[in-house]
Amino acid sequence: MSAETTSPCACGAKRGDGTNAMSVDPEVKHAIATRLRRIEGQVRGLQKMVEDERYCPDVLTQISSVQEALRAAGRELMYHHLKNCATEAIRLGTPEEADAMYEELVELMYRSAR
Repeated sequence: MSAETTSPCACGAKRGDGTNAMSVDPEVKHAIATRLRRIEGQVRGLQKMVEDERYCPDVLTQISSVQEALRAAGRELMYHHLKNCATEAIRLGTPEEADAMYEELVELMYRSAR
């Protein structure tokens, strides 16, 4: 296979690009997009709370809510990546592609744990 058709990520991201996935499940994409739009609305609500000089503990409670919503979106993306992209790259890829996926997963888990 050529460098354009192979990828360390089985989701179809273009090699070296890291920004495009060509085979994302439409239902997963819709669910994540919906969740992110909801979070966007929560953040706008936070901005309004600050502008309106709302009680600090109320604002902090809403910030915690937004953070948990973002963590949930991240968990959903991680699940999809592990179930599809990583599994296929490890199972069907070259040993180098599998190693690249292991490195990517370790880095993702490390970043998520911080």
